[in-house]
Amino acid sequence: MITFALFLLQTQPTQPQAGPGGFLISFVPFLLIFAVFYFLIIVPQRKRQRALQDTLSQLKAGDRIVTNGGIIATVTAVRDTTLLIRSADKSILEISRAAVAGFHTEEQKGS
Repeated sequence: MITFALFLLQTQPTQPQAGPGGFLISFVPFLLIFAVFYFLIIVPQRKRQRALQDTLSQLKAGDRIVTNGGIIATVTAVRDTTLLIRSADKSILEISRAAVAGFHTEEQKGS
């Protein structure tokens, strides 16, 4: 019985041994996927976030804004973390700065 087991062990095909660069070659596709993911998703998102932060830092009374909820309003007062805005029906709302999606331009009115 033992000799049969030794015979099976000797006749089993062995795994090919990876060379010194085998690990690196198998890791390259993961690096490529990460690079594509980084340049197609992360970099543009950082640019948009930076532009929004610049917009929020430049807000002043009288600016027309659009909120994330779709409200178009005029800024009446700027505070540290909030804004007072006036909507079309003359109601005054206090919103967080994070709720601002951007400036409202005349081009957006027609669409």
